[in-house]
Amino acid sequence: MTPIERAFELARSGKCRTLTEIKSALKSEGYELATVTGGTLAKQLRGLMVAHAEIK
Repeated sequence: MTPIERAFELARSGKCRTLTEIKSALKSEGYELATVTGGTLAKQLRGLMVAHAEIK
């Protein structure tokens, strides 16, 4: 699984509530964070985290 795929998985899981938490989780799992950057990606991940929070 790529770092970006894992970031999306974490955003959907509800385990992370912020981008900082996603990046910390990725780093602790041994993923390279260089590809997990950019405004569009951040917006998508935030949207998933908000959507998941609304479901719960």
